[in-house]
Amino acid sequence: MVNWQTFAAQAPVLAALGRERMDASQVVLLGTLRKDGSPRITPIEYFFFEGELTVGGMWQSKKMTDLLRDPRCTIHSAVTSKEGVQGDFKLAGRAIAQEPGVFRDRYLVAYREATGWAPPEPFHLFSIDVHEAAFLIFESGVASARDRLAGSPGITVQTLAAGPTSAGYLVATWKAR
Repeated sequence: MVNWQTFAAQAPVLAALGRERMDASQVVLLGTLRKDGSPRITPIEYFFFEGELTVGGMWQSKKMTDLLRDPRCTIHSAVTSKEGVQGDFKLAGRAIAQEPGVFRDRYLVAYREATGWAPPEPFHLFSIDVHEAAFLIFESGVASARDRLAGSPGITVQTLAAGPTSAGYLVATWKAR
């Protein structure tokens, strides 16, 4: 199992780029699998707590019951322009249900302190086991991303030129060992 803290230790620059993209909008897109196997995508708030990337939701909401039935999921940073110069971050993994207990109690205290609000019981809470992650950026952002990622351990970086007048794009990927 690779939580966010372990992922960040194995691929620190990629995790920092991902966190920057996620924090820019304070919401991510959560991809889950419906009962019939078709995809569901939902904007959702996230919270980093005790080395875990967590997501939560209303009791018995569709996205939460999707995760209870099939924990495979994807998380994608919000995309704010078609040019892609800010980059986008995505990860794939598994959602681990956090049942009532000490972790959730500490989570509620920390969440309330950070946001001024806490979800009422009952609610669903999941931490995300990260299996793979990627960062993709286009055009003018390629050079600075390439500089930041140069020599980063644990990741693969590809830069592809789209044409003679285009900077192309860069993709950095990581997979759990």
